[in-house]
Amino acid sequence: MKQLRLLFLLLLAACTVSAATREVKLKFIETSDIHGNYFPYNFINKQEWGGSLARVYSFVQEERKTYHDNLILVDNGDILQGQPSAYYYNYIDTVSTHITADMMNYMGYVAGNMGNHDVETGHDVYDRWISQCNFPVLGANIIRTSDGSSYLKPYEVIEREGVKIVILGMITPAIPAWLSENLWAGLHFDDMEATARKWMEIIREKEKPDVVVGLFHSGKDAGTMMNKYRENASEEVARNVPGFDFILMGHDHRRSCKKIMNVAGDSVLIIDPASNGNVVADVDMVLTVDNGRVTGKKVQGALSDINKYTPSPDFMQKFANQYSEVNDFVSRKIGTFTESITVRPAYFGPSAFIDFIHTLQLQLTGADISFAAPLSFDATIHKGVVEVCDMFNLYKYENMLYTMMLSGAEIKGFLEESYAMWSNRMKSPDDHLLLLKKREGEANGYMFANFSFNFDSAAGILYTVDVTKPAGEKITILSMADGTPFKMDKMYKVALNSYRGNGGGELLTKGSGIPVEQLKDRIVASTDKDLRFYMMKYIEEKKTLSPQPLNHWRFIPEEWTVPAARKDSVLLFRDSYKR
Repeated sequence: MKQLRLLFLLLLAACTVSAATREVKLKFIETSDIHGNYFPYNFINKQEWGGSLARVYSFVQEERKTYHDNLILVDNGDILQGQPSAYYYNYIDTVSTHITADMMNYMGYVAGNMGNHDVETGHDVYDRWISQCNFPVLGANIIRTSDGSSYLKPYEVIEREGVKIVILGMITPAIPAWLSENLWAGLHFDDMEATARKWMEIIREKEKPDVVVGLFHSGKDAGTMMNKYRENASEEVARNVPGFDFILMGHDHRRSCKKIMNVAGDSVLIIDPASNGNVVADVDMVLTVDNGRVTGKKVQGALSDINKYTPSPDFMQKFANQYSEVNDFVSRKIGTFTESITVRPAYFGPSAFIDFIHTLQLQLTGADISFAAPLSFDATIHKGVVEVCDMFNLYKYENMLYTMMLSGAEIKGFLEESYAMWSNRMKSPDDHLLLLKKREGEANGYMFANFSFNFDSAAGILYTVDVTKPAGEKITILSMADGTPFKMDKMYKVALNSYRGNGGGELLTKGSGIPVEQLKDRIVASTDKDLRFYMMKYIEEKKTLSPQPLNHWRFIPEEWTVPAARKDSVLLFRDSYKR
């Protein structure tokens, strides 16, 4: 009898332990750098497109059948800029609920994060968007200059089946290097690693979380901009600040999914879904909970292909009116081009595409010289009717137009820095004209070694670029465009976009040698609206235009550079060279 009683007690204890131990399964889905790609349609090129929030919603709805409330959907910034669908609700229809807030609320996001292109829209836009979201938009390192307080909520706390989860949001701190101060007036942006250390301590002491997630609008390969900003510091934070279970990255548009070891010897997953909603970061977490305490964690990440999914019919029906409004906006005729213009020739010499921008910048500002770069890698505006949608091909970003004062020597230094990133040093006719590198995973594919949106050329001066010379010695400025002398010690009025004028690409800091703190002192004028607005207005006033190259510069020696241009064009575009 005693043996039976003992056996009964042992079975009862086992059942009690079993009942107290359970598993909690969580799924985290991250979108990042959506860039206005809400619908499965490219309003710029007027064609069906991959990715989109409409497809992401199909995936989310499918996964919610399994995970229900344990599916945690977050966004990592740069959602307010890119496609005209964002632009329309940023600046044209400012009365309706912002389409981005409306869609994110409908999809059931639990947290968002600020990205640099969200800040680029300006206080009126992002403050309105944030106020209309039914969830917090985070930003632990976005600080009010007035009192040092956080401008946005630093972190969000959520609970699922008794598990306490904290999501800490941060943005890359390099905003002042790219954006004019009026867009982020009253704010500054703290270093990510220092901010993470501060808030991790607060989170541990105050919240005592079971799970800590980093939601960082910052890529994984850190570099210092202007000797002060750590731009892509997510992996550094993951490695150097213990306490994160995983980190959701963004900003650099580079797919990544890997585990690293932090300084405490713990494994940390870092994952990045790149851009446009073609894939999402998909993190499964299984927690063992014993008597209310988390005693075990398993974290597994993957990049899930969203293009396998059809756009959600419910989503498309819900936002059908907004789709129509945006489509009507981009289809409005603003003028006529008598010639097609394309970006491709701009990499090899003067082009009608870039020189149209130069011409407009010079006319708007009355400047002596203009700087401009290709903002889209490969874009074309066909001859005939020009519509609003074409303006997003002509000019990709919502930059303001600055007029700055630069000396002749600073102008030359600026161009030296630009062409050093752009052109190869040719030692024989068989060398590349452009500075190229192999595409990963492609035997014969090539790409630029550096970002082409930093390949500024100039108008208003006549100059040559000798590609047989080393970096810093390529540029020879012959004269002003009207034939008058160009002087190294003279101060000139220069038209350039606000990204460049604030130090973006470091052409003014490294090239011209102007300390970043002094850049604002060189600005003598700024537009109050983005350059695309003035382009549309200009075309509407002129009605019919025939853009032509200004031919203010050329690569030399031409017996080498012209054949090399043909070969490099085929490598870049897999097409014949056309001027």
